[in-house]
Amino acid sequence: MFKKRKRILPGFGLTFGFSILYISFFIFLPISMLFLHSFDIGWSKFLKIVTEQRVLMSYKISFGTAFIAAIINAVFGLLVAWVLVRYRFPGKRIVDAFIDLPFALPTAVAGITLTTLYSPDGWIGRFFSFKIAYTPLGIIVALTFIGLPFVVRMVQPVLENFQKDVEEAAASLGANRFQIFWKVIFPSILPALLTGFSLAFARSLGEYGSVVFISGNMPMKTEITPLLIMTKLEQYDYAGATALAVVLLVISFLLLFIISIFQRYANRAFNIQGGKS
Repeated sequence: MFKKRKRILPGFGLTFGFSILYISFFIFLPISMLFLHSFDIGWSKFLKIVTEQRVLMSYKISFGTAFIAAIINAVFGLLVAWVLVRYRFPGKRIVDAFIDLPFALPTAVAGITLTTLYSPDGWIGRFFSFKIAYTPLGIIVALTFIGLPFVVRMVQPVLENFQKDVEEAAASLGANRFQIFWKVIFPSILPALLTGFSLAFARSLGEYGSVVFISGNMPMKTEITPLLIMTKLEQYDYAGATALAVVLLVISFLLLFIISIFQRYANRAFNIQGGKS
């Protein structure tokens, strides 16, 4: 009689099978059907749809504004997380709660509000000599608004759990504040910062509700790819909509894959540095 070996993780087979089934139904199956439906139209027609001049310009606007907004969120999201963790001030809990507002606020409400504020006659837009709303700059403003919480909420826990003894040790060895931040603190928060950047970038690529109001939806100028997809769906052009969705999905996956490589490299460099210290 052989004694049955006890598993460290009981119920692994059941939970693993349920996880694979769940992922297959809600992720793999819809994506695979998206590819199959788009390729039914034929390769030549597919290329014709996704390489139209209007579509190419929408790619440029969508990816360009999303990348710029993610960069802005990475910089200022780090600053906001630093202030919330390292400083005490009146109303800190209120500010911390407002960070999550874009998560709960309907995107259409955010778009209308931002358009009202940044239009040429708006409360903020009137103080600028150039237009913000109905330009790519307005799209960046909207994408920055909805992407900021991703960076703050990824970096904030890392800063809270960072051991201050390491900073004190670096200061005792003669390092100034900039050297402590750049050589000691920043390497530890870089993986979380890259994760927040990738999440904000991915969220911005698929954003629709908060952008359509402030962009003005002008073809070749402020028209984003998700809007073109919705336009084709309203015209019952399902083949064209799926073709654009496939291109958007593939390019997004490639960009996120490159970001994940940088994130893995940052994790490995930090682990090596931590081992040496």
